Amino acid sequence: MSKTVIRPSTFTKISLRELLGYKELFWSLALRDYKVRYAQTSIGLLWAFIQPVTSILILNVVFGRFANVDSEGLPHILYTTSGMVCWTYFSYVLTNSGNSIIASQAMIKKIFFPRIIVPISKAVVGLIDFAIVLLILSAMMFYYGVEPASNIAALPLFLLLNVISALGIGIWISALTVRFRDFQYVVPFLVQLGLYISPVAYPSSYAMEYLPEWAIKLYFLNPIAGVCDGFRWALFGLDSISELTVLSFVSGLILFSSGILYFQRVEGKIADIV
Repeated sequence: MSKTVIRPSTFTKISLRELLGYKELFWSLALRDYKVRYAQTSIGLLWAFIQPVTSILILNVVFGRFANVDSEGLPHILYTTSGMVCWTYFSYVLTNSGNSIIASQAMIKKIFFPRIIVPISKAVVGLIDFAIVLLILSAMMFYYGVEPASNIAALPLFLLLNVISALGIGIWISALTVRFRDFQYVVPFLVQLGLYISPVAYPSSYAMEYLPEWAIKLYFLNPIAGVCDGFRWALFGLDSISELTVLSFVSGLILFSSGILYFQRVEGKIADIV
């Protein structure tokens, strides 16, 4: 009796058509994550409002009231909220895609499918939080009488960079966590640290002013730095983009492409190691 052996595709052979063949599984994973996230909670989806609003208020008090940082002519709470739109999505996808393979190990051991679907599905669920914070931002812009700038047509480009950057790091961590479980504890630390070393509640010009030249370049290798700057430039017309912002864009693209390459390299061993 002949046997059929199913082997994972290499990166050079994987195609969009192959991934589309598992689209039902992709959406099932995303829907499951959404249901599990708010299951058995009294207020359900309201937590998606409470969490970002609390963070916005705390950052506004710390940076806007105590530190009195420059918000480039905008009310500081509006400036912070615009940064939180980017950061909320980035941190959610980074955290959940990074732990996704370990969390789905029971399914991975039983059936074959492109494993990369698991971390990528987190990008869909994260859009819920993104949309909620964007709604809060829109309400604040209406309240303060701030209209979108003429650059708003470029906004989708920076949102796409946000998705690519978050997935890039998340895919890297999801693959590394299979072998090195320590990354389960590294990710929460990175998320906490990243909130303060990214221009979420303060302009990136502060980094350019106070950091040494070599550290400035390292600062802009953080992709969320370019995302926040670009988002504010597109939405408010702020003069926040500099030549160093290109480093953030390049960094995000490299993280995404190299993350996929590395994931495909270890994909065949995931079911045996996890």
